[in-house]
Amino acid sequence: MNDSIPSLFRTAITGSIGSGKSHICRLLEAHGIKVYDCDAAAKHLMHTDPALQQALRLLVGEEVYNNKVLQKQVLATFLLAGEANKQAVNDIVHPTVAQDFERSGYEWLESAILFDSGFNRRLHFDRVVCVTAPLEVRVQRIMLRDHISREKALAWIDCQLPQEEVARRSDYVIVNDGHADLEAQIANLLSLPTTPLPIKKTNPIQ
Repeated sequence: MNDSIPSLFRTAITGSIGSGKSHICRLLEAHGIKVYDCDAAAKHLMHTDPALQQALRLLVGEEVYNNKVLQKQVLATFLLAGEANKQAVNDIVHPTVAQDFERSGYEWLESAILFDSGFNRRLHFDRVVCVTAPLEVRVQRIMLRDHISREKALAWIDCQLPQEEVARRSDYVIVNDGHADLEAQIANLLSLPTTPLPIKKTNPIQ
C-alpha cells in the first residue's frame, strides 16, 4: 500500500461571511454527508480540552477561565488588543482543531477562514469548494442574521480575504445568490471523481 495516498477523499468548504456555507452544508447532509464545522469544534475544544485550556491560560492569563468556564469577554478583549494577540491564539487553537479533525474520520470540513488562517496548509485536502454570493446579498444576510448595521457587516467582510481571491484558489465554486439552482450544483459536485491525491510531505500539523 502506498503511504502517500490517503484512504479518504477530503473536501474543504469555504467562502466569505454571508455566502451561505452553512446552508450548503445542510443540503449536503440531506445527501448523507457529514461536514466537520471548524468554528463549532474550536468553541467546543476551548471548553473541553485541558491542554488547550492550559495553553490559553498561559497566553491570556488565568482569568480567561473561571471554574473551567471560558470567559468569552476576557478572550475577546485580548483578541482585540492587537493582531499579534489574535495570531497567538490562532497558533494555539488551530493545531488542536486540525488534530481533532484528523481523528474525527470526517471527509468534509467547513471553514470560513480556510486560506486566511493557513488552515489549508495544516491539513491535506483533495478538493476545495468555495461558496459565493454577490456583495449586497452577503451584506443583507449578515445584517438580518446578526442584527447589525450595514457598516458593521461590511467591516466583517473586509476582515476576510476577498471573495474573488478565495474562489480563485478553490477547485469548485457554488453560486448561492438566491436564484441559482443549488441542488443542481451540489449534484454536479458529488458526481465528480473522488480519487485521493498524493499527500504533500510539507507543512505538518504543529
